[in-house]
Amino acid sequence: MTRSELIEKVAEQIEGYTLKQTEIIVETFFDVIKDALARGDKVELRGFGNFRLKKRQPRKARNPKTGESVDVPEKSVIYFKPGKELRELLNSE
Repeated sequence: MTRSELIEKVAEQIEGYTLKQTEIIVETFFDVIKDALARGDKVELRGFGNFRLKKRQPRKARNPKTGESVDVPEKSVIYFKPGKELRELLNSE
């Protein structure tokens, strides 16, 4: 699902809002999550899941084309852990 498809689905679900108003709501929601993660905060959406940052340690890697050793610096990655309800929904038969 793309962002525009998500906006259309949300607009269908709620009455009284135009597509443009719904777009602003969805964009604001994403911006709040991005800002919280950028500050290093954990984002917990009960029933859906948690977003948090994890630090990846620096490591040595190998360029598969040349075989040359490459240093990969430390970096932050976003980690998502699904909530119980989402996990059960996805694993139900």
